[in-house]
Amino acid sequence: MNTIYKVASFIIFIFITQVTVAQTLSTAVFEVPGNCGMCKKRIETAAKISGVESAVWDDKTHKITTKYDSKKVNLNQIQQAIAKAGHDTPLVKAEDDVYAKLHECCLYERLGEGKKDEHAGHNHDDHAGHNHDDHAGHNHDDHAGHNHAPKAKHDDDDDHEHHEHIITGVVVNEDGKAELTPIVGVNIKWLEAPTKQTTSNENGVFKIKHEKGYKHLIFSHPGMQADTIVVKDLHEVLVIHSKDNVLSEVVVSRSKKATYINKLNPNRMEVLTTKELFKAACCDLSESFSTNASVDVVSNDAVTGSKQIQMLGLSGIYTQLTVEGLPGPRGFATPLGLNSIAGTWINSIEISKGIGSVVNGFENMAGQINIELKKPHETDRLFFNAYANNMGRTDINLNLAQKLNDKWSVGFLLHDNFMYNKGMNYSKNGYRDAPVGNLFSGINRWHYEDGKGVIAQFGVKYLKDDRTGGHTDFNKSTDKGTTNRYGIGFDNQRIEGFAKIGYVFPENRLRSIGLQLSGSNYKQDSYFGLTNYRSEQSSGYANLIFQDVIGSIAHKYKVGASISYDDYDETITEYNFKRKEAVTGAFAEYTFSPAENFDAVLGLRQDYNSLYGWFTTPRAVVRYAPTSTTTLRLSSGRGQRTANIFAENMSIFASSRTIDFASLANQNNAYGLKPEVSWNTGLTFDQDFQLFGREAGISMELFHNNFQNQVVIDFENPRAVSFYNLEGKSFSNSLQTELRFMPAQHFEARFAYRLLDVQTDYASGRLQKPLTAKHRGFMNLAYNLHSGWSFDYTLNVVGKKRMPSTAANPVEYQLPENSKSYVTMNAQVSRKLGKNKNIDIYVGGENLTNYYQKDPILGFDQPFGQYFDTNLLWGPLTGRMFYTGVRYHIK
Repeated sequence: MNTIYKVASFIIFIFITQVTVAQTLSTAVFEVPGNCGMCKKRIETAAKISGVESAVWDDKTHKITTKYDSKKVNLNQIQQAIAKAGHDTPLVKAEDDVYAKLHECCLYERLGEGKKDEHAGHNHDDHAGHNHDDHAGHNHDDHAGHNHAPKAKHDDDDDHEHHEHIITGVVVNEDGKAELTPIVGVNIKWLEAPTKQTTSNENGVFKIKHEKGYKHLIFSHPGMQADTIVVKDLHEVLVIHSKDNVLSEVVVSRSKKATYINKLNPNRMEVLTTKELFKAACCDLSESFSTNASVDVVSNDAVTGSKQIQMLGLSGIYTQLTVEGLPGPRGFATPLGLNSIAGTWINSIEISKGIGSVVNGFENMAGQINIELKKPHETDRLFFNAYANNMGRTDINLNLAQKLNDKWSVGFLLHDNFMYNKGMNYSKNGYRDAPVGNLFSGINRWHYEDGKGVIAQFGVKYLKDDRTGGHTDFNKSTDKGTTNRYGIGFDNQRIEGFAKIGYVFPENRLRSIGLQLSGSNYKQDSYFGLTNYRSEQSSGYANLIFQDVIGSIAHKYKVGASISYDDYDETITEYNFKRKEAVTGAFAEYTFSPAENFDAVLGLRQDYNSLYGWFTTPRAVVRYAPTSTTTLRLSSGRGQRTANIFAENMSIFASSRTIDFASLANQNNAYGLKPEVSWNTGLTFDQDFQLFGREAGISMELFHNNFQNQVVIDFENPRAVSFYNLEGKSFSNSLQTELRFMPAQHFEARFAYRLLDVQTDYASGRLQKPLTAKHRGFMNLAYNLHSGWSFDYTLNVVGKKRMPSTAANPVEYQLPENSKSYVTMNAQVSRKLGKNKNIDIYVGGENLTNYYQKDPILGFDQPFGQYFDTNLLWGPLTGRMFYTGVRYHIK
C-alpha cells in the first residue's frame, strides 16, 4: 500500500501546486448588455480567455472591467470572445443565431438598435416574455434592484400593487462553482390564494397572475424545502436557489433535504443525498441505508462478512442495482458487491420500489437502486475521509477532481479498508465476527463536454479484496485445507471499464441520443473449511437510447436496443459449472403528459436470451397529482432474471449442509433451472401538509409481487439445501407508511412502520419466508445548527422472524420456531470547523442497545460435523460499536 500512498501524494501535489507568472497588465472598461445573474456568469466566463487575469461585470452599470496581459491578448480578442457567447460589445456584435439561443430570461436589448417594433423576433414591449422596461425579473432602469439611470416616473410606472397583472420570473440553481442552471417544475403559488399557482418551465421561467393584496409567493420543489418570500417589487421577480447567497434581488436560499420524494418523476423515487449519507459513517454502500426505512441491509451469515439488501421483503437479487444507469455488481459479484462501493464516493442514492423503466433492462423485479457517484466536473477538488472504530476497522478515502479546461475534467475516487482485530468475537464461540484483511478499490473517471451537445464520461474501476475469517486462531499457512481449525478466505479481484456518450441536438434540446457501455472481469478464489469455491465472470453491456417528443412535450418517447453478455465459470471442489449467456433486445417507452399533474408511461421490451429464447417485458406507470400537495402513483409490470444459485447463496458453503452437485452439473442452461419471472404491482400515496406551521408529509405504499416461476432455495431440511423450480405460489405483500415533519426549526423527524407477508410453496408446504421480519418500526431524528453542529439518532424495532426448521436435528442442535424481537439504536454527533466549514469531525455509535445474537453459529463446537451451520443469523452479529472520523474538503 506504500506505492498507493505515494501515488496519491503525488496526485495531491499536482492538484494543489500553482505556478504564478509575472505579467504586464492593462485595464479596460466597456459596456456589455445583460439582464441577470446567468448573464453575469456567461459574460465573465467568456471574457477569461488566455491572457486575461480577471473580468468582472457590473449588473448596475452593465459594464465589464477586464485586466489582461497586453503581450498575450488584445481588447478586440476579448470582445470577440464575449460576442461568441451571445452578448454584444462596442466592437463586436454577437451573431443573431447565438443571441437567439440564450436563456429566455437573458434576451437583452441589443446595442445600437434602440426602440423598434420588432426586436430579434420579439415584440419590443414583450421581449422574450418580458416587458421591455421590466426585463428578466428586473426593471430595465432598476436592474437587479439598483437604479441604472435617472428617469422621470410616469403615471404608468406604478408598482402594480393594487391591480391585476402578470408577474414573470425565473428560478435557477447555483452550484458550488457559481454555475447557474434553470430549475424545471418549481411550484409557485400565492400565500393569499393557494389555488392560484403555476410551475417553472424548461427554462426555469414562470408567469403568475397578481391581484390586489397579494404579496407573498411560496416556492417549492422536490428536494428543496418550501420557502415563502415577500415580493417587494411586484413587477417581476428573479428567484435564485443560491448555495452561497451570491446573487440577489430575491434570494431563496435553502439547503437540500437529506432525503426526499421526487414529485415529478412518474415512478416513485426516493432520493438520499450526501446530507443523509453523512448521518452515519457510511464506510461502504452496505452501510448507506442505516437511516432509511425502505431498504434493509442484513448479514448473510455469521462468518463471511457478506451482506445483502432486502426490499419489499425480497432478497437483494430481485432489486436491480445500477451505478449511474449502468449495471452494478451482479452475477458472481453480487454477495460482496455492496462492500465494493465506498460511501464517500456517492453523491446520491435513488430508490425506486416496484417496477422500473424498460430502458434500464428487464431484471428489475422488486425495485431499482441507482447510485450516482461524484463527478469530476461538479464535485470538490479534494475530499478526504478517515474513519476508525473500536472493532479494529480503519477506512481511508480520498477523492480528487480537477477541471483541466473548459471541456475536460478528471477525477480519482480511492478507498482503502483495513480490518485487523483477529480476536473480535462477541458471542464467545471462538469464531471471528468478521474476516480480517484489506480491501482496496478505486475509480479513475473522465468527463468531456464540448458545449455543442456532445457529453462523454468514461473511466475504469478496480477492486482487490483479500480477507480471512473463521476460528480466531486460524492460520492460513498451516490450517487451510485441514481439520485443525475452521477457516474461510477470499481473494477477489474485479476490473471494469465504462463509458457513456450522449449528444443533445442543438436545434431541439428535447431530442438526444446516448450510448452506454461497460465491460468487466471478476475473479474469486475462496475456501470454506474443506470446500473450495472458484469463479470467474466476464461481462459486456451496451445500451443505445434515443429520445424525442412527438409534436409537443406532452408526448415523449424513448426507443433503443441493448445487448448483455456473460461468460460464467465456477468450480466447487471437483464440480465445474460453465455457461455463456447473451441477451439482445429492443425497447420502446411512451410518456403521455397532457398536464403537469398527470403522467402515463407505457413501456415494452422484446428480448432474446441465448439459453431460454424470446420473452416480452411490458410495464406501465401512472402518476396523478389532484392537488399540488397530493401525489398518487400506480405501477405494474413484468421482470425476469437468471439465478446464479451458488454465488448468490455463497453462505451455504459455510455449513455442513449437503448439496446434490451431481444432478445440477449434468443439466443444460443454468443448472437445469428455468428463469425467474414475476409480476409486480404497486400503489403509492404521498401527501404534503403543514404541521406546527412547518412542512410535513405522509406516505403510504402497497406492493404485491407474484412469481410465475422462482428458483426456490429450500433450507427446511437442517442437513441439506435444495434448489428447484417453483411448483405452486410464491408472493410478497408489502405495506409501509411514513410520517415526515419538523417539530422545531432545524429539527427533522421521520417515523415509519412496515408490514411484510412473504410466502412460498416449498416441498413441505406453504411457509413464510425464513429470517424475514413481518413487522418493523423506524425512527430518525436529525437536528442541525448553523454553528456547524449536527445530531442524528436512529431507532429500529425489528419483529420476530421465522426460523428454518431444525426439528430433524438432535435436541441440542434445535432452535425455536421463531427468533426474538429486538431494538437497535444508532447515533452520531458531528461538527464543522474551519473558516470555510470544510473540516468535519464526527463521532458515533451503532447498536447502542448492545443487543446481539448469542448463538449465531449452530454446532460451532463441531465445525466439520453434520450439524454445523452459519446461515441461521437473525439478529445483529456484534454488540455496541463506537467510531470516530474526520472529513476534509477543498472546493
